[in-house]
Amino acid sequence: MRRVLVALVALAAVLGWVPAAGASTGAPAPAAPEQEPTTTTTTAATTTTTQLPADAQTIGGLLRYEDEDGEVVGAEGISVTIESGDGSFSQTVESDADGAYLVAVPGPGAYTVTLDPDTLPDEVVLRNADRTSLEVVLRPGQSRNVLFPLDFGEAAKRNVSTTADRAARLTFQGIRFGLIIAMAAIGLSLIFGTTGLVNFAHGEMVTFGALVAYLFNVTIGWHLYIAAPLAIAVAALSGAIIDRILWRPLRERGTGLIAMLVVSIGLSILLRYLFNFQFGGRTRPYADFTLQRDGIEFGPLNIVPRDLIGMIISVVALVAVAIFLQRTRMGKAMRAVSDNRDLAESSGINVNRVITFVWTAGAGLAALGGILYGLSEQVSFQMGFQLLLLMFAGVTLGGLGTAYGALVGSMVVGMVMEVSTIYIAPEFKTVTALFILIVILLVRPQGILGQAERIG
Repeated sequence: MRRVLVALVALAAVLGWVPAAGASTGAPAPAAPEQEPTTTTTTAATTTTTQLPADAQTIGGLLRYEDEDGEVVGAEGISVTIESGDGSFSQTVESDADGAYLVAVPGPGAYTVTLDPDTLPDEVVLRNADRTSLEVVLRPGQSRNVLFPLDFGEAAKRNVSTTADRAARLTFQGIRFGLIIAMAAIGLSLIFGTTGLVNFAHGEMVTFGALVAYLFNVTIGWHLYIAAPLAIAVAALSGAIIDRILWRPLRERGTGLIAMLVVSIGLSILLRYLFNFQFGGRTRPYADFTLQRDGIEFGPLNIVPRDLIGMIISVVALVAVAIFLQRTRMGKAMRAVSDNRDLAESSGINVNRVITFVWTAGAGLAALGGILYGLSEQVSFQMGFQLLLLMFAGVTLGGLGTAYGALVGSMVVGMVMEVSTIYIAPEFKTVTALFILIVILLVRPQGILGQAERIG
């Protein structure tokens, strides 16, 4: 118990560098008096970030298109209305010369953002003509950007958003998302293979890596090229420490897997709300590689450097893991322990050393996945928890306990989720992935790459 308390104190000390949400160096601002619900019409120029409090919650976006010369220009004068779900708030703004609009909303909740197509400039149309209204949900302290893709001239006449084009873009996004899931899921699969533990706290290792990278990148000011490797190293070290002071003593005492699973659930909840307490509930971007618009044009795809480099890093890391498992002595020992722990131990393999290495490598890979996910979706205290179900789906679909199965299963989950949005609402894309999981397990219960076992 003393070791567990020491580990939690050390973890809290590391997280203590991350600024708490809503922290301010000055005196707290007086509370604004309550106002009756109003409906107003303004221009975006009259609602700038310099006029808003630092903790204001906002909904905004950029309305831009490519003109006949291929230049990206702002669409000025487009009317956008933001209305709360309960109807108590409604405000209409017009985009400024840069195509920007911004509205300060009264607080968290559901909002509907509606673009008036009658106010679009000549020869400019919505790429998705049936999506003039979009719904967003704000959590406490959160702000959101809502974008409406626009087309101009010949592009508008061609209606470039064909089903084939959307399928190509969504397939690319699915591959990118699948690689991120695979990066985190491989560690989860290796831990299960060597220990038999279903670790519900693995999602928090994803979050921990992203938060430590945020600490180094934003709070301290180091470039992400430096912050990311250091965050991965810190997360890997924390994985080894947690195994040494928590999981190994439980294994040596003969604690059952069900009891250890319950411990992992409790550890997950504890860490998640520790992150929430220190980091806050608001999503935040990294200081580097956040705003990237100019990318590589490949047919209907516009691949920004951030996504391309992230995918290359993911592929290199996954190939390195595969080579490590096949060619190195430690990799072969990990496979031996996963196949038969007792036989591996009787053959002279130091099982505890192998398991500690698996926890170290799994935490490092989870941190890398968290950093890449934070680059595309921003950093939040529950980002790992949001990926946890998808990681379990990828591991189960590919085959429990196999690193290659986790890779294949995660790619299937990522692609099915994204491509399914061609036909269903994006809010239901996770349901589609889980449905595919159920269907495949009905046909092949051991998973795509799992080995069938004889029972009885």
